[in-house]
Amino acid sequence: MSNYIHVPPGSPEVPKLDITVSEREGPGYRQGALQLLRRLRPHWRPEEVTLQLFTDGITNKLIGCYVGDITDDVVLVRIYGNKTELLVDRDEEVKSFRVLQAHGCAPQLYCTFNNGLCYEFMQGEALDPEHVCNPDIFRLIARQLAKIHTIHAHNGWIPKSNLWLKMGKYFSLIPTEFADEGVNKRFLSDIPSPQILQEEMAWMKERLSNLGSPVVLCHNDLLCKNIIYNKKRGDVQFIDYEYSGYNYLAYDIGNHFNEFAGVNEVDYSLYPNRKLQEQWLRSYLEAYKEYKGFGTEVSEKEVEVLYVQVNQFALASHFFWGLWALIQAKYSTIDFDFLGYAIVRFNQYFKMKLEVMTLTLPE
Repeated sequence: MSNYIHVPPGSPEVPKLDITVSEREGPGYRQGALQLLRRLRPHWRPEEVTLQLFTDGITNKLIGCYVGDITDDVVLVRIYGNKTELLVDRDEEVKSFRVLQAHGCAPQLYCTFNNGLCYEFMQGEALDPEHVCNPDIFRLIARQLAKIHTIHAHNGWIPKSNLWLKMGKYFSLIPTEFADEGVNKRFLSDIPSPQILQEEMAWMKERLSNLGSPVVLCHNDLLCKNIIYNKKRGDVQFIDYEYSGYNYLAYDIGNHFNEFAGVNEVDYSLYPNRKLQEQWLRSYLEAYKEYKGFGTEVSEKEVEVLYVQVNQFALASHFFWGLWALIQAKYSTIDFDFLGYAIVRFNQYFKMKLEVMTLTLPE
């Protein structure tokens, strides 16, 4: 896949700093952040710098650094979670970040360091599930996703999706048992066997690869908190490009629809109904065609085709994050019930499979 992400000529280089920031709060954590700021903001006086934990996400830690009150200049320091290099190709992430920045779809990336990266703070509000079903907001999201999907960053290659390759890699990393007896019992009783998981992956690859969804540059992790809405400007921006890369267009949208359910208190009754999806998909297709220079006329059939593709690819998203959560359950030091999250995603996969596989593409 690394053959395909092509950073435009003239894009600013991103400095790599040989600095490690402790992920535990305390002197080491502040000291590491200040070392970075000495390079990025040499005019800031260390004693005046405030460090604020912006999110303690389920993959990384994000710290906002600023002087005085929160002003327009906030440097975000993101510290990678334990063993996340098993899950994320960090070189790919930086390439995606630089490509998106070059097209006005990402904040400025200031530097990378040994266990993280620093970038510009984007003014606005990180969204919640109740926001993403608001038509005024979801039309902005659909349009922004269409803009990313029409970026050419493959330097003339025909891009291929790495979804099945990545899923296979994740499958090879899932634990076979847990040391804690209670956790292990839950794992063995509530997670499908490796044989079943392997059969499902083979079935999905065969079925979904033949749906005709184009391969485009995707965000691949469009959960609500990764969408920043600026009400004053009337726009949205996406953050966190760890999983970005070439993938099926319908996967990216299906993955976003799954995220309507939230992360901490997952509720799949919030998955968008057909009417909302059709409005969303029409907005998306109008913007996609406009960015491609094809006008903005969208037929009922085009909406219907995308509806079928998206809802079937949503299965692959459940499966992908189910495998991801099993790996996190083994390695992550973050206080989150990753095993419970994996169980929820696999359960929803099998429930949804029965419903969406009755959908057929229009003739």
